[in-house]
Amino acid sequence: MAYAKAKKIYADTISQIRADGLYKEERVICSPQSGQIRVRFPADAPEKEIINLCANNYLGLSSHPDVIRAAHEGLDQRGYGMSSVRFICGTQDIHRELETRLSRFLGMEDAVLFSSCFDANGAVFEALLTAEDGIFSDKLVHASLIDGIRLSKAQRFVFEHSDMNDLENKLGSATCRLKLIVTDGVFSMDGDMAKMDQLAALAQKYDALLMTDESHASGFIGRTGRGVHEHFGVMDKIDIITTTFGKALGGAAGGAVCARREIVELLKQRGRPYLFSNSLPPPVVAATIRVLEILSQTTERRDKLERHTVFWRKALATAGFELKPGNTPIVPVMLYDAKVAQQMSRDLYDEGVFAVGFFFPVVAKGQARIRTQLSAALEQEHLDHALKAFIKIGRKHGVIR
Repeated sequence: MAYAKAKKIYADTISQIRADGLYKEERVICSPQSGQIRVRFPADAPEKEIINLCANNYLGLSSHPDVIRAAHEGLDQRGYGMSSVRFICGTQDIHRELETRLSRFLGMEDAVLFSSCFDANGAVFEALLTAEDGIFSDKLVHASLIDGIRLSKAQRFVFEHSDMNDLENKLGSATCRLKLIVTDGVFSMDGDMAKMDQLAALAQKYDALLMTDESHASGFIGRTGRGVHEHFGVMDKIDIITTTFGKALGGAAGGAVCARREIVELLKQRGRPYLFSNSLPPPVVAATIRVLEILSQTTERRDKLERHTVFWRKALATAGFELKPGNTPIVPVMLYDAKVAQQMSRDLYDEGVFAVGFFFPVVAKGQARIRTQLSAALEQEHLDHALKAFIKIGRKHGVIR
């Protein structure tokens, strides 16, 4: 049988992953996404009520009744799915409405929807750049940006993480028709923000375009939640924003490119994930429109999230944990050892806290951590309980005294 040889290779690889302490085990959630959820772990174990400290549900909107209601209305009024791509017969009025509302919310000229932000990042570079052009990307950009860049024939220049001197040297020495600086707005593994004001200044100085992936920022970073470009006061200096509807903006699925008008138009003509993937389902579109309405009415959830972030960072640091510096709701607790990260995660689960260990290949070797994430769905009593659990388990493993 042809598969026999491959089976042994794959089985041996999986065994080695386990032996190295790098095997990822999934918890099974048996409730809606929220600050407190019911989970089975292992999968055949009884359900357990547990505090959720590792979701991208930053604003707690994944199960908000108004959002669910809007999804039902979208389902009833526009159907379950489009059964087509956009340019054939897959564009509804609500698709254009969401694109208009999103671009207005983020301060851009236009937007184009994708089935995920991974697809959005996969569409940009190949469609917009040629071998005459150059891409200047931060060393720690998201995997979807890395994969998208690989699809392009453009020259590639990688600058050290948030190192403006390294970026400037590369911008100054490169000869390209177009130069595109690429960064995450908030870096998902470390939780720090790009120096967007300095990036914008360098883009202007070297006549470069500036692109940012705002997936871990849209809805809650900045005074009114517009993103990192709002936080740094450079909303008019960004050329391309990609973002997701799978995190703060409802938590379901889908993504978008928001950009200068000509860029959006070209992506609709040449963006392969746009041309060859089904349109975003109407329930997701309708619910995301409602999310943007909620965020345009009040900053209450964003403000609550900011208070949680300040408390959690200060409390963990005071307890003696080593944290990655930053001021976002992504708070990585550094452990460096993959097996310690795995075991601490299991012990925290036993204490009623859901916080997953991150290790290679999700982060670099020797950079294992537990990445905690705050949410407006959490209440103070949840954080108090989680803090006690972290201190107890941290002491058990010698991470803190």
